[in-house]
Amino acid sequence: MVAKDFFCLLQHNTELADNRDTQHSEEPSNKRVKPVSKVTALASLITPGKVTSLKRFSQSLQRSISFKNENRSFNFPQRQRSKNGPTKRRNSKLWSETFDNISEELSSKEIKRQEVIFELTQGEQLLIEDLQLAKKAYYEPMLKLTIMSEEELNQIFGTLNSLIPLHEDLLNRLQKVRREDGTVDEVGPTLVDWLPSLNAYNTYCCNQVTAKALLDYKKQDRRVEEFLQLCQESAFSRKLDLWNFLDIPRSRLVKYPILLKEILKNTAVDHPDQQHLEEAITLIQGIIAHINVKTGEAECQYYKERLLYLDETQKDPHIEESKILCCHGELKNNKGQKLHVFLFEDILVITRPVTQNDQLHYQMYRQPIPVRDLVLEDLPDGEVRLGGSIRGAFATNNERAKNFFRVSFRDRSKGQSHTLQANDSFNKQQWVTCIRSTIITLRDRDNQIRSHPIHTLHDMDCSLVDIADLKLDSDEKASTPMDIDYREGRNLRKKVVKF
Repeated sequence: MVAKDFFCLLQHNTELADNRDTQHSEEPSNKRVKPVSKVTALASLITPGKVTSLKRFSQSLQRSISFKNENRSFNFPQRQRSKNGPTKRRNSKLWSETFDNISEELSSKEIKRQEVIFELTQGEQLLIEDLQLAKKAYYEPMLKLTIMSEEELNQIFGTLNSLIPLHEDLLNRLQKVRREDGTVDEVGPTLVDWLPSLNAYNTYCCNQVTAKALLDYKKQDRRVEEFLQLCQESAFSRKLDLWNFLDIPRSRLVKYPILLKEILKNTAVDHPDQQHLEEAITLIQGIIAHINVKTGEAECQYYKERLLYLDETQKDPHIEESKILCCHGELKNNKGQKLHVFLFEDILVITRPVTQNDQLHYQMYRQPIPVRDLVLEDLPDGEVRLGGSIRGAFATNNERAKNFFRVSFRDRSKGQSHTLQANDSFNKQQWVTCIRSTIITLRDRDNQIRSHPIHTLHDMDCSLVDIADLKLDSDEKASTPMDIDYREGRNLRKKVVKF
């Protein structure tokens, strides 16, 4: 790259960050570095769900989002009243600290309501600034310096640029309904009218699995890696990498139900906003459910297209018909060979990662096993003996006999069994739980079809047991990251786990 041009752009990006910091001290999402403050912002009180041992798909695709904290109470400091007129101060996170001389008639509950509405408004402003930063600090410099082609950048950034005017529209609407004293009477009608525009996220989210894969591949290019590393080390990035910025819209999307429920919680029963807020919550939950289902289908399709078959007999129709990827990840067989296993809703596919045309693909390893024919055995530690690897030859019996389970055909004449090893006991238990849940789900679905033969498979809802609700017998902490995708649509509720 031309060093002079790069450092000029880097300096420009730093200046953008400096100008932004003079206007706002608040960070835009749950990814931001928390500043020193005597008060905690609303967003920082919304904690993520319990982190499991697998890598979250904000670093892959799917992001685990928990709504368990929706009923959490929000505590705000006592406001200081002034005899002067209403004044607005910068560098403040809270509504009660931004506007003075608030009416003495406001109840504690109404103050909390105004705080959440203010958080909603400020969050939109900060989201817009982050999206603009991603465009100005990453997209445009990489295009100008030909670090990536325009086609590659468009694939990675997707429709991010179109989200900016969408959120600018909501911000303008929220600011218009705010009175001079900073209070907002009704926010529900504004939200009900605006929320359908979030369907634009469908395209953006469905593109993310392909975008993440391409970004990871391009990082192998020294020029790309150098640019991204220098950006991450610069002040404007707040030590976030490019993918963090690309994932911020998704983070914002799943916050809307939480914020709206908190507004509703602090809205009087006889308030005219009550009905509109209930309608808005139903609306946003439906939109998110639809987007999650479509994103899951896009991820499933992405991996199906990267499967390589050694012969025609391996092309089981269950693979092509699959729309749900229950879990996938790396395991080893008892010979120490690394395999990548995919569990779709109707079939288990065991593959070997291979590189073809500089792209990662998954070559079929033996015959795929339909879930209806699948037998799962949870093997006790010490029962399996490793062979075929140098590491296994020098390992002790205890080291090489842990964390195994076996999958096989019910009819052994159809194919061989596979003895698979997870990295640790927690990962093994997650695999066993996910496979068992899938088997149970399919069995229940078949029973329902037999009980109601007039229904087709397409008409029926499938629901997997939530892994988080199942008891794990392992006390060991996992050393391998876990990726869990929370999806909710119709009556479908399941975890997609990347091991």
